[in-house]
Amino acid sequence: MLWKILVIVVFTAIVIGVGLYTRHNSTSVDGFILGGRNVGPWLSAFAFGTSYFSAVVFIGYAGQFGWKYGMAATWAGIGNALVGSLLAWWVLGPRTREITQRLRAATMPEFFGKRYRSKGLRIAAAVIIFIFLIPYTASVYNGLSRLFSMAFGVPYEWLVIGMAVITCVYVVLGGYMATVVNDFLQGIVMLVGILAVILAVVETHGGLASSIVELSQIQAVGTEQLGAFTSFLGPDFFNLMGVVVLTSLGTWGLPQMVQKFYAIKSGPAIKQGAIISTIFAFVVAGGSYFLGGFGRLFGDQIAYTDAGVPVYDSIIPTMLSNLPDMLIGLVVVLVLSASMSTLSSLVLTSSSVLTLDLIKGNLVKKMEERQQIAWMRVLLVVFVVISAAIALFQYHSSVAWIAQLMGISWGAIAGSFLGPFLWGLYSNRISKAAVWVSFIVGVGLTTSNMIAGFAGAAFIASPINAGALAMIISLAIVPLVSLFTPSVPFSVNPPTPEGAIDREYEREVAASPTGKFSSDEAVSKL
Repeated sequence: MLWKILVIVVFTAIVIGVGLYTRHNSTSVDGFILGGRNVGPWLSAFAFGTSYFSAVVFIGYAGQFGWKYGMAATWAGIGNALVGSLLAWWVLGPRTREITQRLRAATMPEFFGKRYRSKGLRIAAAVIIFIFLIPYTASVYNGLSRLFSMAFGVPYEWLVIGMAVITCVYVVLGGYMATVVNDFLQGIVMLVGILAVILAVVETHGGLASSIVELSQIQAVGTEQLGAFTSFLGPDFFNLMGVVVLTSLGTWGLPQMVQKFYAIKSGPAIKQGAIISTIFAFVVAGGSYFLGGFGRLFGDQIAYTDAGVPVYDSIIPTMLSNLPDMLIGLVVVLVLSASMSTLSSLVLTSSSVLTLDLIKGNLVKKMEERQQIAWMRVLLVVFVVISAAIALFQYHSSVAWIAQLMGISWGAIAGSFLGPFLWGLYSNRISKAAVWVSFIVGVGLTTSNMIAGFAGAAFIASPINAGALAMIISLAIVPLVSLFTPSVPFSVNPPTPEGAIDREYEREVAASPTGKFSSDEAVSKL
């Protein structure tokens, strides 16, 4: 116990020390939320990876999908590396950095507002982010509850409050730079930890070869053939592909992920970051899902509901429970690192969006830069408190809808934003109406399916598949609707005079009684 406590104390001292060290970078809005757009490839790549993979993946998804699909669940990790990391950096990275700098957009809602000349789209995007990131933020805590109970016997409430306080301190102090520096240090822990844990866990069943042989003797439900959990495609390849699409393509439309491309400093840094991020994802995501694939070997030890269904969040902690104390201490820091890096990214995104896209110019007409930073710091604390309260409420009640809402958050946000963001970067033929349709379909499909599920009448059985479908529809529907509706021209190739679009946007919004652009005349003025 002394060793475990010492590890946590050292971890806490380091992350707060980083916040103090980087506080000079948070004196401007651009510095507080984007690090001055001068973040190097290593910090950016690790920030992307650690924001991507939290306790939700390591404890929740790896346990659940490893149980359902066996070793084939590793496909999710491979998809996360190739599509969620490598292709995202190649396709989105350079263009996102270029266009957002030209638009002077610091958030995704601000990008939508300026790119499509609509204050309404900017506000709608901010509302979607606020609604669906808060429960996702709360869910980050939940993956830690069983792990800490197993390792320390510490009450869940203490853990949630402690994690919330530590995150508040270092993000409020240092802003984006504090998060990326801590993400880099925490990412190193995750890389070392996941490799050590995989080796230790499979060794408990006689090594890798012996574990695979033992897993191959377990029969999957609905089939008489042995070996489904060690097969190349697994026992249910179709639903597995839904997991791959949701968890891989989702990063392309999530504001806390895309923001990493806003902040990186140069074109060459993006190329380097792509490679670093991909390797990180292969090790961490691939390793997590691979580890979860052996969950059925511990089927006689994990917790079950009264209906006989496995408590998925108990699978990974059970697999780790017999490891040496030193390794358990490493795992605790691994999961803490993954969770706090994701949490810091989420609350920084939420507070900046609410300040810059909802409060500034709407509730507070004139807001100086110092006031904006103060608002973001206050709201950051508010978001952490709300998410912690939701996590505690869910833990002490039988209410299930919060967890289900978290489950659709990726689908709702990425299903709304993916098409408008990607096409908006590369095409000048996209219409404002197409963006609205994508927002409506993304949120409407995932939430209506969830509500119908409460009544036992979900039209798509898996929320994972519903979210994946929403993303694919968003990619298809944006150019399709744009064929029949007036486009919002935007020259994505020739350089635009610095600040021209931003100044024109502000003039037109100020001059319009509705706060929107009523015609394409503003574009022609440029």
